[in-house]
Amino acid sequence: MPQPWPATDIARSILEGFDDYREHFRQITDGARARFEQAQWLEAQAASAARINLYEEKVFETVARLRQAFEAEALMEVGCWPLVKSAYISLIDLRFDDELSETWYNSIFCGLFSHDLISDGTMFIHTTRPSLRRARAAQTRTYKPQGQLDRMLASVFADYRFSEDYADLPGDLQRLEAQLRENLPDWVCKDPELTVELFSSVLYRNKGAYLVGRIYTRDDQWPLVIPLLHREGRGIQIDALITDEAQVSIIFSFTRSYFMVDVPVPAEFIGFLKRILPGKHVAELYTSIGFYKHGKSEFYRALINHLANTDDRFIMAPGVRGMVMSVFTLPGFNTVFKIIKDRFSPSKNVDRATVIEKYRLVKSVDRVGRMADTQEFADFRFPLGKFEPACLEELLDVAPSTVSVEGDTVLIRHCWTERRMTPLNLYLENANAAQVREALEDYGLAIKQLAAANIFPGDMLLKNFGVTRHGRVVFYDYDEICFLTEANFRHIPQPRTPEDEMASEPWYSIGPLDVFPEEFPPFLFADAGQRKLFDQLHGELYNADYWKGLQEAIRAGKVIDVFPYRRKGC
Repeated sequence: MPQPWPATDIARSILEGFDDYREHFRQITDGARARFEQAQWLEAQAASAARINLYEEKVFETVARLRQAFEAEALMEVGCWPLVKSAYISLIDLRFDDELSETWYNSIFCGLFSHDLISDGTMFIHTTRPSLRRARAAQTRTYKPQGQLDRMLASVFADYRFSEDYADLPGDLQRLEAQLRENLPDWVCKDPELTVELFSSVLYRNKGAYLVGRIYTRDDQWPLVIPLLHREGRGIQIDALITDEAQVSIIFSFTRSYFMVDVPVPAEFIGFLKRILPGKHVAELYTSIGFYKHGKSEFYRALINHLANTDDRFIMAPGVRGMVMSVFTLPGFNTVFKIIKDRFSPSKNVDRATVIEKYRLVKSVDRVGRMADTQEFADFRFPLGKFEPACLEELLDVAPSTVSVEGDTVLIRHCWTERRMTPLNLYLENANAAQVREALEDYGLAIKQLAAANIFPGDMLLKNFGVTRHGRVVFYDYDEICFLTEANFRHIPQPRTPEDEMASEPWYSIGPLDVFPEEFPPFLFADAGQRKLFDQLHGELYNADYWKGLQEAIRAGKVIDVFPYRRKGC
């Protein structure tokens, strides 16, 4: 008598793998509080990288366990997987992280089967959750000042305590009250219905902790973020009070590392964030708290919905063509798609494997608000009619091993997605004098802050940086990045003879990791005026000793402060 096909057992085994992943994710996340209290900054960086790597590790383990537990002819019978999906739905319906468990299921399916077997019958291309989810409330704390802001703030920080004392709580509260009155209209502070709502869990990232919530009245609302710092040996300091939506959006930017925060009901916390940051897509919000794989799912769903409901067609992205990557975009969708060319420019001393390694490295390091996050995809399939002919022709020409046409479908075998920005070189071409100065100031700060995070961009040309909608300069071309401590910064040696000085080629040896900052000015700026201005703003970047000093600090274990918000008086 034939055995029944083990759909429920397979579904249960997949969910057990998810529970194992979630438990390890929770353990790493829960340690963030102690790392903040004990000022364990290097450990915080290591934990962030470990949590990012955890997902793929646990997917690999679960796939291996499934292959060991079930006969291949049963497990790999793709026609029966709609039964697994149905059984899985019944198992996750009562969960508080049900949307994340759908994405996990998809990852396991893709770990077992080739991507040409993907369908909505076998996996969750479209979520089943919205129609099934019960109403749940995000866990928040509510405070009503009723005209007494000082008492309200005191109540907040009586609730948010740490093992380390606040360094100067009375002074901090007085300063916060003044900032709150400065940030909000006078009548709001007197409104008897004024309410402050804060998420009950503290968010941690790098060297900071954050209280996140909103301030609202019957008719108005403002986001609210209160960053906290732990100054070793001096206790915890309340650093700022931020109610500007643009500044809060930057704190949750796609250029930042992921927060660590305890979220018992992820969807409700995302809904809470979406209420205070309506301009953020839910994909970016999920990613910002470490659920980057589910963020990838939400991004993909938004993309296929956009393609299905608009006449938008892919075009080549504006800007100078890359020597390693080819970049295309959808005009109405704020994303670029990057593929590796089959042949690189002769000046590029890298190969395909190295480029992939560099892009994956960016995922696990502290991006300090200066590197765009990426999502890696395999086997994207798009309708042929969604490509402008010139775009498809160029992609097929430069990357035929990655891009192919199969009937009425374009197959992209491997690509990365990034937020679309205005290339800095194009931005400067159309900027007025004040905008040029501001952009070059931020360009130099971006280089310095990346260096502080132990990242050397390598190729620092203007075309490799973009300008965000908030006017911030962000690096986005990663094929030459390395850790700052790997580079060998040198002064150009003095010529030994007049012939050395006149020689067209260097008279000194140059190693593969040697960098000569004195050569930066003509390399970075064709425009003499921009070159002179940048020298005034950030001339120290042309001195090898500046870079060596940063290397010494990093090797000594110092984690340099980089703040994702404007600080009063700084």
